[in-house]
Amino acid sequence: MTNAPYLSLSAQDSLVALMIAVSASDENIRTAELIKIQSAVNMLPIFAEYDNDRLTVMSKTVFDLFEQEDGLDALFGLIREALPERLYETAYALACDVAAADGTLDEAELRLLEEIRYELEIDRLHAAAIERGARARHLS
Repeated sequence: MTNAPYLSLSAQDSLVALMIAVSASDENIRTAELIKIQSAVNMLPIFAEYDNDRLTVMSKTVFDLFEQEDGLDALFGLIREALPERLYETAYALACDVAAADGTLDEAELRLLEEIRYELEIDRLHAAAIERGARARHLS
């Protein structure tokens, strides 16, 4: 189902892949979303040792998977393998921040966020708090 380059994701790769997936979910990657992803990678402690060149690799990985019929399932499988459970809420928070970055949430982004909540088993109350925080940070 997956090709060899997809099999060795780090936890940080998984976080980046989820952010890219949310940005690409509506087939319109906006500048505000790209800036949010780059800012997260540049500023957050979890990415302190992350190689910025991996952003391009992860983008290609996500886009390649999205072209496959079961690509989203494959992506979630890879993320669950590489991402420690302690970072599940971090992953969801980063995904919410990217989704909220441009000031709008469309149906595709909302569906993907719902899928992320389900796949990462994010508690409903925790998810609501994370979503509210993302909205508050991105109000204009």
